[in-house]
Amino acid sequence: MAELDELLQRARQIHDLYDELNLRERGRVWTREEFMLGFMGDVGDLAKLVMAEEGARELPGGRPALEHELADCLWSVLILAHRYDVDLRAAFGRTMTELEHAITARLPGNG
Repeated sequence: MAELDELLQRARQIHDLYDELNLRERGRVWTREEFMLGFMGDVGDLAKLVMAEEGARELPGGRPALEHELADCLWSVLILAHRYDVDLRAAFGRTMTELEHAITARLPGNG
């Protein structure tokens, strides 16, 4: 999973640039809670773009906007994991194993 390490490193670089910018412009950096609120806003934007992609609403931007918002949401998850000192690789592995066991236990012939 070297790719995850590369994503985490790049996400932290952008995080550090935001910190530098916020310090310069506002005299402070975002708190963990503010990152979460930003993520919630991004998820809301993503929901609207998915609805547009499915033809349920009109929204400018099209596919490029959807791709951008998905990347924004991924960045937020990576940064929240970083800010809360979560080993995302280990947590993802555990969670996928738990889900796999729960799902396969409910499938016919596995119970």
